[in-house]
Amino acid sequence: MKKIVSLILSLSLILALAACGGNNSGAANTPAQNSETPAQAETVDVVVFAAASMEATLTQIAEQYKEVAPNVNLIFTFDSSGTLKTQIEEGAVCDLFISAAQKQMNQLDAADTTGTNEGLDFVLSDTRINFVENKVVLAVPDDNPKDIQSFSDLATDKLSLLCLGNDDVPVGAYSLQILDTLGIDITALEDAGKVTYASNVSEVANQVKEGAVDCGIIYATDAFTYELNVVDQATADMCDQVIYPAAVMKCGTDETSQAAAQAFLDYLHTDESAISVLEGVGFTVIQ
Repeated sequence: MKKIVSLILSLSLILALAACGGNNSGAANTPAQNSETPAQAETVDVVVFAAASMEATLTQIAEQYKEVAPNVNLIFTFDSSGTLKTQIEEGAVCDLFISAAQKQMNQLDAADTTGTNEGLDFVLSDTRINFVENKVVLAVPDDNPKDIQSFSDLATDKLSLLCLGNDDVPVGAYSLQILDTLGIDITALEDAGKVTYASNVSEVANQVKEGAVDCGIIYATDAFTYELNVVDQATADMCDQVIYPAAVMKCGTDETSQAAAQAFLDYLHTDESAISVLEGVGFTVIQ
């Protein structure tokens, strides 16, 4: 109940701020301005940077959100969390950041206590949450020509070419953890020409979908979205838990956009229709 009340209050704040948006010049209100209805509220742009693995779900949810907040214009950039973190650090406008790993958010968060922070202070206090959980899987083309059935097969002659995310991409970091846990030498695979790298998880999934590689390590949600054949899933002892943190950022457009970003984030993890979309592809929404 508290979450629902919070969402309602956040949405009310957006409408109130948007209605006042035209007063920034300091000019006196006119009767017409004072009588503005929510339906006539000024459009609020919300810039969302999100991990590439969230593209399909957030795009779908954004269509639903138009009925909830018709004056909010969601502007998405999807890429690897490392790339998005760098863009924020270099001055990009971002109201809401959803990372596929804690590392990139920690690097931007002055409140981080893990020692990962890089002296940066971009996360708006008290807005950060653990949003969703994902799983790391091994996916193969539909016909699975090399008959790869498990992560362990990556150390055998079955493998000719494996696609991984770069090590600055969360899924790439998780992949290296898995290989290390299994005692599979990534350097030996590279020396044998058995590894190719991609700049984000969507590129890995596309390589597998097109049959350009024997297999790829991706997220369960991407396997669902790209309709890929999953042959193995990483267990808890093979890699870190895949948690996606989300937070409103200080480098947003203005206070109005930050309020709208908070309302959208509240909607994402409390609204039943949004949760249904997220969990329908394999995410687990963290309450």
